[in-house]
Amino acid sequence: MRNEYAADVGLSEADLAGDWHTQFARWFADAVAFGLPEPNAMIVGTADVSGRPSARTVLLKGYGPEGFVFFTNHASRKGTELAANPYASLVFPWFPMQRQVVVAGAVEPVDRAETDAYFATRPRASQIGAWASPQSQVVQDRESLEDRYRAAAERFAEVGSIPAPAHWGGLRVRPDSVEFWQGRAGRLHDRLLFRRAAEGAWTANGPWTVERLAP
Repeated sequence: MRNEYAADVGLSEADLAGDWHTQFARWFADAVAFGLPEPNAMIVGTADVSGRPSARTVLLKGYGPEGFVFFTNHASRKGTELAANPYASLVFPWFPMQRQVVVAGAVEPVDRAETDAYFATRPRASQIGAWASPQSQVVQDRESLEDRYRAAAERFAEVGSIPAPAHWGGLRVRPDSVEFWQGRAGRLHDRLLFRRAAEGAWTANGPWTVERLAP
């Protein structure tokens, strides 16, 4: 259960874009063109107030100079952990391309207008599901969950545009670091890290520094 990585593919400092979000956009476009299934799937790692970690896969729904955005039920496990300890790590596992991107930073809610705009683009069944599912809570069985779904569907049967629940919304990870990892032969992988170089208020313009990490 071991794959050797390509020797002729590397990542040098000269290859990098001038900022992390442009570099991410390049690699994300490569992942889409490569045909990866759900290239926007990412692992989101959180921790509770006692430091116990948890992780799950969610879908990236937006990115740019201000950070990475995903949406969730705020009462879910990740939602409650991020409310108590608003820091997260993201991993984009693009292993068929011998690449991954690792992000770490503070988390904040997006404004309600952004949540409402995104929720309006979701399929109606997913909108109903957001109202029906008490995410991360124990449910008696599948039937009880489907009963909740049917009840929500009946509630909104005559509603043309279903609103986003108050307990559901977007979160933005404002990165303090973004690592671009490229597999290399002999496990001498390339790891180039954009790291925010200043303390204090976060700004998209940094300043940022680039460091090479040992594999």
